[in-house]
Amino acid sequence: MEDLKAVTELLHGDGIPMLGHELSDEEAIKSVRQRFGYASYCLVRKWIWIDLVMPDAVLEDLKRSGRQPVMLYAHEVVSDSQKRFHPGEWVRSTPLVLFSDGCFFQTRNTVYVLLGHGVRKSADLSTVIKVF
Repeated sequence: MEDLKAVTELLHGDGIPMLGHELSDEEAIKSVRQRFGYASYCLVRKWIWIDLVMPDAVLEDLKRSGRQPVMLYAHEVVSDSQKRFHPGEWVRSTPLVLFSDGCFFQTRNTVYVLLGHGVRKSADLSTVIKVF
């Protein structure tokens, strides 16, 4: 029952408000292409920035690999350059490598463009993995 409560809180509970980019979808695609060339991208809305809580050993391994203890969950995919996700579907990222310009959430394989409003929350890594 605690797992269900944690998942529900993560997906639908309150968080710290954050603002992504306020560009149109077309302008966002143009912006990501100008900045990142032909890297894979995914435009998302209704997103959650998840600060991961994890054991120190796991955290150290993550940092050694150049990643940060942050993942992204989005309730709504707007556009995915590789057609992995369809518009309206949800998506969860792998850990963050670099965050820039207040809207570009880069992982090893994808640049997620955070559009509109989102929230920031903390969650145990085990909760995030169980949910998705």
